[in-house]
Amino acid sequence: MTPERTPSARELLAFYLEAGADALLGEAAVDRFADQDPPRAASSPSAPAAARVPPLHAAPREPTASRPEPTALPPAPLPPEAAVTDARAQARQAKSLDELRRILDSFEGCELKRHAKQLVFADGNPAARIMFVGEAPGREEDLEGLPFVGRSGKLLDLMMKAIGLDRTNVYIANIIPWRPPGNRTPTPQESQICLPFILRQIELVDPDVLVCLGGPSSQTLLGFIDGIMKTRGRWLTFNTGTRDIRALATLHPAYLLRQPLHKRLAWRDFLAIRKALSG
Repeated sequence: MTPERTPSARELLAFYLEAGADALLGEAAVDRFADQDPPRAASSPSAPAAARVPPLHAAPREPTASRPEPTALPPAPLPPEAAVTDARAQARQAKSLDELRRILDSFEGCELKRHAKQLVFADGNPAARIMFVGEAPGREEDLEGLPFVGRSGKLLDLMMKAIGLDRTNVYIANIIPWRPPGNRTPTPQESQICLPFILRQIELVDPDVLVCLGGPSSQTLLGFIDGIMKTRGRWLTFNTGTRDIRALATLHPAYLLRQPLHKRLAWRDFLAIRKALSG
């Protein structure tokens, strides 16, 4: 170093010392105002362990095994026409009431099943001479899994008791075995999808007398077009597929709870039922 530059270099070093720059970090100068950071040295197996430790703020990785498996989506419902065709085919396969119940448990063609708590198949004696068929279960039936156990069911029990019947010598079911949301009226499509199952159920029970409780049941099973007040009390012939049986439409117990004055009409129908069973 020339004598002329020695004073200026010493002065510069003194300035750095006073400014706090008293340690050497690297042999090459680094431009801290550049747009890009200087390239970092790649880590190597020989690098110190502290250099390979991830930053404290980095989120820990979850083990792959702890991640939940994706939930399988439920099968898409069949179109109504395909659901009716599938219901007919499956209902024909049932050789007994137990088998029919198992088929209904696994049947996915009716959207009502997705909203109900459980299947409401039937109650009573499968060997009974008389079968009562309503429209669809309500809230209490959905909870217990049995038809006609709510207020209307208690009234039906009293009506049957008046002519010497109870649940040990009758069979009770509904056209639709799942509760519609909010106890709404089932749609015609829902009734048609479930119809093959109740028809097969009637055929397997093979009663001597079939009683349709309410307008929807009598319209679906007996083909009535008029309202229940015009069709109740009329005897018809219902073919089970193996033989003809006597069928009668009467007022639904839920309707009688709202219109108690019409119990006298239902009483006439039940007297006719007692006469038919005694004949």
